[in-house]
Amino acid sequence: MADETAPKSDAPFATRVDPIKAGLSRDQMYFIKQVELEQWKKRATKLRARNVATGLAIGALVMGIYGYTFYSVSQERIMDEIDEEAKRVRMQTPKSGAN
Repeated sequence: MADETAPKSDAPFATRVDPIKAGLSRDQMYFIKQVELEQWKKRATKLRARNVATGLAIGALVMGIYGYTFYSVSQERIMDEIDEEAKRVRMQTPKSGAN
């Protein structure tokens, strides 16, 4: 049974039609435009969902970089304060050498 193939048919199935060359009526053209519009709407909703997900991912990445930058800059300020304190301590200690 598995070796049998489907019978061949000469009936056109899902063939592409060029509306300009096929000489379709106004009603047929209207129907084609309606079907194309519905297909476009279906694809647009899927694409919109992907775009939103991509936008949120990029936004999260940007906010992460922004937050990390603020964190690292605040750490640098602490290091500057430690350096200032070290300079003050060096200035207060007696210097060795001949004056």
